[in-house]
Parts: sequence; structure tokens; C-alpha cells
Amino acid sequence: MEWVLRTVLQSFFRQGMLRVATAHGTTFMLGDGTGTPIAVRFMTPAAQRAMLLDPELALGETYMNGTLVIEQGSITELLALALSQDHSGKPPRWGRLRWLLRYLGRRLAQFNARTRSRRNVAHHYDLDGRLYSLFLDADRQYSCAYFEHPDQSLDDAQLAKRRHVTAKLLVTPDARVLDIGSGWGGLGLYLAELAGARVTGVTLSKEQLALSTQRAEEKGLADRVEFRLQDYRDINEHFDRIVSVGMFEHVGVGFYDVFFRKAAELLADDGVMLLHSIGRSEGPGITNPWIAKYIFPGGYIPALSEVLPAVERSGFLVTDIEILRLHYAETLKNWRERFLAHREEVERLYDARFVRMWEFYLASSEMTFREQGMMVFQLQLTKRQDVVPITRDYIGPEESRLRSLESGSRPPLRLAGE
Repeated sequence: MEWVLRTVLQSFFRQGMLRVATAHGTTFMLGDGTGTPIAVRFMTPAAQRAMLLDPELALGETYMNGTLVIEQGSITELLALALSQDHSGKPPRWGRLRWLLRYLGRRLAQFNARTRSRRNVAHHYDLDGRLYSLFLDADRQYSCAYFEHPDQSLDDAQLAKRRHVTAKLLVTPDARVLDIGSGWGGLGLYLAELAGARVTGVTLSKEQLALSTQRAEEKGLADRVEFRLQDYRDINEHFDRIVSVGMFEHVGVGFYDVFFRKAAELLADDGVMLLHSIGRSEGPGITNPWIAKYIFPGGYIPALSEVLPAVERSGFLVTDIEILRLHYAETLKNWRERFLAHREEVERLYDARFVRMWEFYLASSEMTFREQGMMVFQLQLTKRQDVVPITRDYIGPEESRLRSLESGSRPPLRLAGE
């Protein structure tokens, strides 16, 4: 069995320097001897068999269960090495049948009816609120930040993201804004306080609803911002603007037509919608099986080729597309470093296995953006050609105007966990 493991791993790791120790004490080297040396050890024969049978699932499982130990380097470095071997986005030959079976079954795995959607959201977002305070920014933005320059802090980059999104929405005072997937309320509060909007935010997370409602009351904005525990499919009002940041990844590929047709139904004829979502550049694919099982059940990162046909069928016009490439890699790096700085506190909240699980999640997500074809796209949608300016020149001045208003409302910067 060990020679099979060695043969399979040698066919994959062509670059780098990776030393593998088996459960029986055999050691072998992989790669071409370049780069930073990394060493791993399998603690059990079962871990080795799992890696052969389903490496995409087993790598995360064996690490979180402690049956794959990093003896030199880190799991982040191991993932960077693994994901840098092939940038095609295609599975290796020996994994293509398994990939095809998962691709054929993805609509069933992503069948996010209302009850299942609530359960999937609770799995990830209704964790102990103290966990998120340890690694997110002060505003609890749990989506890609917008880094205006390489040295920008996470808090400033998340503020820049809210500013950038708001500028593209062209919000007018007292505009009715719907925030689909409102999270912990940061964007909705920004739209109300800085842009003068009247905001309705919907989420499926009870924990997020409680905190966002509390934040609105503390800021004195409860008369302008309403947060609800509600599925977007059950909304019946009309809005001047619709925004959705970091929620579309939970819709599921079989519900894209439902999502955009519902949004078109809710949006005024002269309205603007802004969708911010993770996307894949190499075409349709599958959700990593480890991510689907442990982190985001029912989730899927779409290719634009899957999204735009549904947009067209809904009657929307695409007025702007922006691609953010390494912004999420930098966001995840910040989250990972903050998380690991507080790993002892996370272990007290949960246990060591949970810490390794989330370390793997943050590291694998970061390296997927750095080494593979992942990006973030922002789609600006309207129903008419004349709703937004004919050039993008309005975005910069609007961001400058919003920036000038932020000094009196900006939350104080803090270290992670404070």
C-alpha cells in the first residue's frame, strides 16, 4: 500500500520539496528539491488509505483529526505547495471520475429549499459569536475586503469595501434599500448612516439578526434600518436599490433563476442592484467536498458563465462587472493570522480539532485565491439603460464624498479579539 501512496503522490508533486513519513516509518521525498522544505507524517494506515481513496476530502479530515501531522512548515505552506502544482483547475487523471460524479450530483447537493437553507446557514453562522470577534474586523465584515493599497489594514480595507459598494449603488437620501444576506449589519448601517437610506436587511442566522438589531438600536438607527429573519424568496415589498454581499455563494446553482427573477420583481424600474460574490475563472466546477461537509454545506462558487445566463433570463441588464483578484487572498491572510493569534481562546470555546478545522478552512481558502482560478466579481444590474452614468467616472468622486462623511461615524480600530 505504501508504494501506491508514494507513486500517486509523486505523480502530483512535481515541484517543491516535500518529505513524507508513513505510519510504518518509511520516508520518501517528493518534488524537484526547490523551495521551502515541508515535512508531513501519517499517523495511521487508515489516514494513508483515505488519502488514496479521496484526497480532496481526506487532506482536511486527516489534518483536523490529527492523523496527518505537519513536522516541518505549516498547513498553509503545504496547501500552497499542493495548489501551485497545477493551475488548470482540472482534477488529476486519477481523480476525474470522482470529480465527474460529484459534478453530476451537485444540483442535489445544492438543493437549497427554505428549510435546508436555514439549516445550512445555522451550521456556519450560528456559532459562538465570540469566535468571529477574534478574527474579523471591528465591523464584523465576513466577506472580501477592498484593498486600495498593499499596506492597508483589514479594518480600513473593509470600510473601503462598504464605501465602494455604496458608491456603485448610487444611493439617494431616503432610498429604500434591500440588503440580501445582511450579516451582522455593517453594510446596512453604513447605507443608513452615510447615504441616508432606509434599509431592510434579511438574514437566515438568528445570531446575526440579534447582533445587527442591537447595533441598529445602539447607533440610533432603528427607525431607518430593519433587520429580519427572512428568506429572500418570501419578500414582497419594492425597493429602489438591492445589494447582496457574500450571500450568493449559498444560493445553489439550481436556484440562480429564482434569485434573479425575485430580485427583478422587487426592484423598481429605475433601481440599481449590486451583487458581490466569489466566482471561479476556469468555468463551472464543484464545491470542494471537505468545504461542503464541514464548512459551507449547500454552498457553491459559480463561474460567470453560470451566472450571466440567469441574469439575462431575469430581464436585468448588466451595466458593470468588476473582478477583484487577490483582494480575498489578502483578506483571508488577515483572518488566518488573527485566528491563529487567538488559537488558545478558540480551543477554550470549542476544542483542538475545531481549531485545526478552521485553520485548514482559512488556509485552503487563501491559497485557492492565490494559486487557483478564484476571484470576486461585482455585478451592477439595472432594468433600463439610462439608470446609471455611461462611464465609471462617478465612482471615485462618490467614494471621496462618502469618505469625508465617515470621520464622525467610523468605529474605533482595534486588535483582533478586543
